[in-house]
Amino acid sequence: MSGRQFGFATRQLHAGQSPDPATGARAVPIYQTTSFVFKDFAAARAISSVEEFGFDYSRITNPTNEVLENRVAALEGGTGALSVASGSAATAYSILNITHAGDEIVAAKTLYGGSFNLFVNTLPKHGIRVVLVDPSDPENFRRAINDKTKAIFIETIGNPDINIIDFEAVARIAEEHGIPVIIDNTFGTPYLFKPFDYGANVSVHSATKFIGGHGTSIGGLIVDGGNFNWANGRFPDFTTPDPAYSGFVHWEKWGNYPGAGNIAYIIKARLHYLRDFGASLSPFNAFLFLQGLETLSFRVARQVANAQIIAEWLERHLEVDWIAYPGLKSSPYHGLAQKYLPKGAGSILTFGIRGGFERAKRFIEAVKLFSFLANVGDSKSLIVHPATVTHGQLTEAEQRLAGVKPEQIRLSVGTEDVEDLIWDLDQAFAAVSR
Repeated sequence: MSGRQFGFATRQLHAGQSPDPATGARAVPIYQTTSFVFKDFAAARAISSVEEFGFDYSRITNPTNEVLENRVAALEGGTGALSVASGSAATAYSILNITHAGDEIVAAKTLYGGSFNLFVNTLPKHGIRVVLVDPSDPENFRRAINDKTKAIFIETIGNPDINIIDFEAVARIAEEHGIPVIIDNTFGTPYLFKPFDYGANVSVHSATKFIGGHGTSIGGLIVDGGNFNWANGRFPDFTTPDPAYSGFVHWEKWGNYPGAGNIAYIIKARLHYLRDFGASLSPFNAFLFLQGLETLSFRVARQVANAQIIAEWLERHLEVDWIAYPGLKSSPYHGLAQKYLPKGAGSILTFGIRGGFERAKRFIEAVKLFSFLANVGDSKSLIVHPATVTHGQLTEAEQRLAGVKPEQIRLSVGTEDVEDLIWDLDQAFAAVSR
C-alpha cells in the first residue's frame, strides 16, 4: 500500500491478505478443502516440483493458513513462516530441519516441560543429543558448543522459572560459531518481543496461547528470520542436491528469492517435515488464530498491566515466600526485561506459597475466577501447579534442573478487572489459612 510501513496494530489486522479476489470477502475465507484443482498438466508439474508456488494439497499449503503465516511473519519481521498443528510440532520441526543423527543442540535448562521431554528423552532416541545449560551466564552456551552443535535453543521468558536471557550476548556467541539461535517466543509474543532484532534466526510459537487468545484451538508456528547464512559449511542439506525434489539446491533456489529474500530454512521445513511428518494445521483453526491476532496487542497490553499489579501485590503478601516476575524491581532479570521487553515483562508469573506443596494444592483448589488448567495466554486468568501438570512427567531431579519447585504456583493473568483477580487470590489465601 504505497510503500508505507504500517504500525503493529494495523499489520495485525491487514498484513498478508487482500480481500478475496473471487468474492470480495473482507474476512479471510476458510478454505476447508483437502485439494485444489490444477489448471492443466503444466501447472500440476510446476507446483508439484516447486518450480512455482501454488496450492495442491492442504497438508502442505492452504490459502487460509498462508494468510496466518504471512501475517505472523510480518508482525515479527521474518521472511516467511510455517503453520503446524501444535507448538510442540513447531519446536520439533525447527530442530529436525537442521539436524541429523549424531548432531547436538545446546539449550537453556529452564524450558517448558514438553520441550524438556523432547530434548532429554525423545530426540536422543533419534541420535540428536541436547546439552542443557544454565542460561544465567551466556558463557555457559559457549562452553557447551562443539563441532557437532547445530543450534542454540532458548525461550524468551523461561517456563516456569520466568527468567530472561541476555539475548544479544547469546546471539553473538552463536554467530561466532556459525550456528543459529532458535527462540520460543510464545511468552514474549510478536507484540512484546522481536527476536530477530536481537540476533535470533528462527522463532517458534505455540499459537494455542496468546496468538489464539481464547483457549479454543491448538496450533503452532515457525518463523524464519531470513538472517542466517545456511551456506556457511555447517549445513550441507542446504548446499547439496535434494533428492526429494529433483536435485535442486535449497540455498541456491531460496537463499535470495525474488521479493522475499532468504527463505531457505522455512521452505525446507515445509517441503520435508510438514510434507513427510504431516502435522498440518486445520484451515478452521488458522481462521480462529487470525481472529485472535486482530486483538493481540490490546489483549497483551491489558494482561501485562494486570500482571504487574498482581505481582506487586503478591510481593507484599505475608503468605508468599518468593515471587518470579521480571517486571518487579527486585527481580534479578529486571534490567534485562527493561532492555528487551520495554512494553512489559509478559503476563505469566510464578510464586511460592509458604507451607509448601500441601498449601499450594489447597490454594489452587480454592480459587474461583482463575481456572485450574494446563494453558497460558488465554483472555481468562489461569492457574496451575507446574510440578504436577506442565512438568509432572519429569523426574524430581529434572524438575529441579528446570527450576520447578513443590510450592510453586504459576499464574497466567487475563484481561478481567484486576480488582476481581486480586479479590480471588486474597480469598484463596484466606481459605488456606483457615
